[in-house]
Amino acid sequence: MKFNHVDIPTTDRFEGEIPLPDLAMTVSDHKNNPFGIQWQRYDDGAPYPDLVKTVAHVAFEVQDLATALLGQKVIIEPNDPIPGLTVAFIEVNGAPVELMQIDREVCQEDIEGL
Repeated sequence: MKFNHVDIPTTDRFEGEIPLPDLAMTVSDHKNNPFGIQWQRYDDGAPYPDLVKTVAHVAFEVQDLATALLGQKVIIEPNDPIPGLTVAFIEVNGAPVELMQIDREVCQEDIEGL
């Protein structure tokens, strides 16, 4: 696994908002700082577990998402928010963790806001 970013949920507005209406959320650019910190605000009715909407999570890139999910408690099934990026969320010790499989030939700068 390789660290990608950390997401901090908030209900407040923040600088550099990037609306993602298809995902029912607004984020900041995690690449605008050397630590990969990204803020997230979820739209009313966003279809995500409360754990993801209220507790910060760390995101890791994995080579094989299906293998990385074996034996884990999956709380968001694998999905493709953009072409070339497949993500899933697991719960580890009561905290959400995002696992990302990235096809960099397909998904280059498109992951900027995710």
